[in-house]
Amino acid sequence: MAELLYFGRLTDITGTDAERIALPNEVTDTQKLRTWLDAERGWDGVLTDPSVRIAINDEIVPDPSAIADGDRIAFLPPVGGG
Repeated sequence: MAELLYFGRLTDITGTDAERIALPNEVTDTQKLRTWLDAERGWDGVLTDPSVRIAINDEIVPDPSAIADGDRIAFLPPVGGG
């Protein structure tokens, strides 16, 4: 099972800050995960937005990057400030 973490505005959209899921066999990288989750949950492209970064096991990675069951995968929206 992979642990998915959502931060910032993504917690409002997903309705949670964390979940554990079994990754389907065809979901082998971050890009496929974004597309699959978005389609599965009907999130209207929120996770496929290129401004949403991904960290695997606490390290920000480029997209696409390989993922596997047992990974801790965080979705990080852009941060605003002022």
